[in-house]
Amino acid sequence: MKNYIYCLLAITLFSCSPIEQAQTFMTYNLRYNNPNDGENRWDARKENVADLIQNYQPDVFGTQEGLNDQVTWLNSTLTDYSYVGIGRDDGKQKGEYCAIYYKTAKYNVIKQATFWLSETPKEVSVGWDAVLERICTYLLLENKETNQRFYVFNAHFDHIGNMARLNSSKLIYSKITEHNPENYPCVLMGDLNLLPETDPIQYLSKQLDDSKSLAVENISGPKGTFNAFKHDEVVTDRIDYIFISKGDGKVNQYRVIDDQVEGRYPSDHLPVLVNVEL
Repeated sequence: MKNYIYCLLAITLFSCSPIEQAQTFMTYNLRYNNPNDGENRWDARKENVADLIQNYQPDVFGTQEGLNDQVTWLNSTLTDYSYVGIGRDDGKQKGEYCAIYYKTAKYNVIKQATFWLSETPKEVSVGWDAVLERICTYLLLENKETNQRFYVFNAHFDHIGNMARLNSSKLIYSKITEHNPENYPCVLMGDLNLLPETDPIQYLSKQLDDSKSLAVENISGPKGTFNAFKHDEVVTDRIDYIFISKGDGKVNQYRVIDDQVEGRYPSDHLPVLVNVEL
């Protein structure tokens, strides 16, 4: 009888333990809809962007630079997904989004918000020495099957201001800790406009785990992520990242996707895809 009770207790404890489930995350700078891009204009490549995402089927993916027409077109085309996000210029639909898409059949959104990368993050603003408004959108997702909760933050750093980029890293990490008293796993992704050796990326790498470093040997694709629509050149500049909160993820695969269609990249950035057990 005692052995039976002990076995029952062991089964109960095991069934209540956290469930690790592999999930895929992608970050992808879409390149904003600029009619002056000629043969690289959005209308000429948007189907290729959608096809790439459909082909790899990330559970969650974040985009940068997408304008309202791009974000809503993707939302209507990728029917398995929905998204959260706002335009950075007015907090509504004007300007670039840092949208986060998620599979609606798999997740519930518990909460979501956007803040500006500035000294006044609650209002539309340009921060420090940046030249443009910059934002970070985040959401708390709940897995419908396992009830596991985790945060996703998606950001786009300024491309000029050195002070702005360092302070953006510090602000985002402070927001991660502020909004996550439960210590749920957290994924930070985005176009950070910085190489790995720079101070802001080194700061984030100390506070969070760089998914590429966790992947060890399970790494594929080019070293870099920014191709600048130079379709026949080696991509070396890594400026797009996916970080995971310390100790909260096992990365099974890290991949920079360099797929081309008729010799052309779908965007001027290559998407980063990771398979993670949170």
